[in-house]
Amino acid sequence: MAVYKNKVEWLGEHLGYTWMQNGVDMEFSAPPDLFGKAGVLTPEDAFVAAANTCYFMMVVWACERFKMGLVSLTMEAEGEVEEHLDRTSWFKRVTFYPKIVVKGKSKEMVQRALDMAMKYSTINQSFKSELVIKPDIVIQ
Repeated sequence: MAVYKNKVEWLGEHLGYTWMQNGVDMEFSAPPDLFGKAGVLTPEDAFVAAANTCYFMMVVWACERFKMGLVSLTMEAEGEVEEHLDRTSWFKRVTFYPKIVVKGKSKEMVQRALDMAMKYSTINQSFKSELVIKPDIVIQ
């Protein structure tokens, strides 16, 4: 079983510093609208980025598995936070917007690869959020 580690340290106010086991380290903060610092990573940004980057890498894997001629792939993701009366909140939905260009495969085959990629996306399968894929598929 793989194990991933992370360390964080408080730097004062709503600012921290994080170290990841792969060698990346950086400041992070609460979002500016929650008294945090602008221009640094927030947990909310990290959540959406984790979802997006994991799905992205699994799409690349699925394209290789389906032997698709991947020409280009870009992806945006949007996380929607639902606020409750008791002031708690959670990411209700994460929507992915992949733009994928492939050679010599049908749109149905590309959609199948996109669906398979989500099924095997460890990060996304760990969330309770609804996951929505709105692809732009281009066949050359």
